[in-house]
Amino acid sequence: MATLVEIAAQLVSSHASSTPMTSDELLAEIAKVHAALKNLEAGQAIEGVEETRPSVSVKEAFKKNEVVCLICGKGGFKTLARHLSTAHQMKPGAYKKQYGISSKQALSAKSYSEARRKMAQDRGLADNLAKAREVRMANIEAKKEGVAKPAKAAKAAKPAKAPANTTAKAPAAAKAAKAPKAAKAPKAAPKAAAPKAKK
Repeated sequence: MATLVEIAAQLVSSHASSTPMTSDELLAEIAKVHAALKNLEAGQAIEGVEETRPSVSVKEAFKKNEVVCLICGKGGFKTLARHLSTAHQMKPGAYKKQYGISSKQALSAKSYSEARRKMAQDRGLADNLAKAREVRMANIEAKKEGVAKPAKAAKAAKPAKAPANTTAKAPAAAKAAKAPKAAKAPKAAPKAAAPKAKK
């Protein structure tokens, strides 16, 4: 079984792998962790438990090309959602609440957010969203008035993609139509072998 010093060293080394520390800070951290483990083993309460403070400020955490985690200080992320769930078992909402980050603030790098916004605009997603909202509002109003749903009319107005699919299926259907005819043709009966003449 590992000793308290070995356990403390393992804990501090894993912490130091993600956070840069000087040698003095490492020694102080090992002493602090060892004392806490010793108190836990003796059944005493841990004294001096401090509230964790972020290694960087919230403003500095959201840079143009990267996001820095306020919990462990690790940086270089485009988004924080996966890191929070895997490394800290935390949801983005709880993270924002813990550090006082606005609920409207995206947990991603500014350049990443801008690139996603531009891609959405290029694809016309804003127009599609506006159309969907109009249809939804029309449906809500129709339910209030008890009138037939206008969404079905809106769906019928959209160009149907069926002709493109039927043209692709037509050659396959023609082949399928020919195949049964060939399969139904009667097979020729095998000819009886003619008796061989004896010499």
